[in-house]
Amino acid sequence: MIRVLIVDDHPVAQKGFTEVLREYFDNVEIEAVRSGKQFVENIKPRDYDLVLLAISLPDANGLDILRDIKKKRSHVPVLVISMYPEELYAIRAIRTGAHGYLTKQCEPEELVAAVKTVLSGKKYINPHFANKMVANFESYIERPAYEKLSNMEFQVMRMFGSGKTIKDIARELNLSINSIRAYRLHIMEKIGVKGMEGLIHYALKHGITEYKNG
Repeated sequence: MIRVLIVDDHPVAQKGFTEVLREYFDNVEIEAVRSGKQFVENIKPRDYDLVLLAISLPDANGLDILRDIKKKRSHVPVLVISMYPEELYAIRAIRTGAHGYLTKQCEPEELVAAVKTVLSGKKYINPHFANKMVANFESYIERPAYEKLSNMEFQVMRMFGSGKTIKDIARELNLSINSIRAYRLHIMEKIGVKGMEGLIHYALKHGITEYKNG
């Protein structure tokens, strides 16, 4: 029996993942939850063979939850599946503890290949992206400055890039306005820009904005 937990607040995505897994794998048991809180509640008392985790959840950032869960349940393999392209989140997800990363635009066959790879104890990244990373390394292309950001800083920049105000971000993240201002300052220092206009321009240039149901 392969026990899988799907963590995604979008019902279409949940249904799609479920259908693919049941078609390609025998004897699979699937549960689905729609929030970070439900994920934590489900994973504490139970063991899963695989977790499919979205990044954007209604009550949390998936990578923040992943980091916390990995401290307590490091053996649970997690495959992050998101709307965000690999360039923005694949390496960040794996550094946080994920066993693999896929975009939701992937074909069913790639999802199956990724699941098999992760279940075998290995890590999965799209081969095309992996080859691109190797090529960049060999050609000494400088890593983008946004990779220096912490997960929270990256999330705050995504929200600024989507046009949200400091008050909006503070409310959604349940943080003080002063905390968001501090994050904004750290972000601008790390990516080398000045002012909100520079920050937003940088975020838009690099495609760092919020994706719904990511």
